[in-house]
Amino acid sequence: MKTSSVPRKAGATLGGGGARRAVVHPLTPDRWQDLERLFGAKGACAGCWCTWWKLPRPEWTEGKGEGNRRRQEAWVRGGTVPGLLAYVDGAPAGWIAVEPREAYPVLGRSRTLAPVDGTPVWSITCFFVARSHRRKGLSRALVRAALRHARAAGARAVEAYPVDYRGKVADAWVYTGSASTFRDLGFVEVARRSKSRPIVRKTLRGAARGVVVTAVERRA
Repeated sequence: MKTSSVPRKAGATLGGGGARRAVVHPLTPDRWQDLERLFGAKGACAGCWCTWWKLPRPEWTEGKGEGNRRRQEAWVRGGTVPGLLAYVDGAPAGWIAVEPREAYPVLGRSRTLAPVDGTPVWSITCFFVARSHRRKGLSRALVRAALRHARAAGARAVEAYPVDYRGKVADAWVYTGSASTFRDLGFVEVARRSKSRPIVRKTLRGAARGVVVTAVERRA
């Protein structure tokens, strides 16, 4: 499953005083151990290893834990770039999954998230941020980096499938991101087949020359 390439690196530092610098890189084989470190023994959540949107449900369930870890590692070592890693103070702190939509066949089988139209899009399907870095702006930095990454690879639009809940929600239920995060970054709603799950999209303008590799995290 080789669906995305690594664009040439480029970057800019955002923000001002009091900010911690976060550096974002595509997940390549040399960074695999950093993903393992970030995801930990649970594979981010419930032994998923960010394979939920790629595997038929029986196959995903059978592979929970080590099986899903091995599958994701094989994809990465085979040349697939399934997403981006954010580092804060040199340590892996956050993850965003972003690839062409066809890399996620489960989306196509979902009544709620099936394609809206024939527009070729890239999809943001998952976030994982280390507990100590949550609610500090890192998810927004990851989305901005994902937009640059997708545009550098030739994408003209990026979709996401966030949750739109009112009130406090457990972090585990917001793994596809919060609708407010995407609205703040210029995504527009293109469909809503479920009360709490919109499909949002951002059209990319022009051609980028590389993935953003620096951003900031606000201090708590």
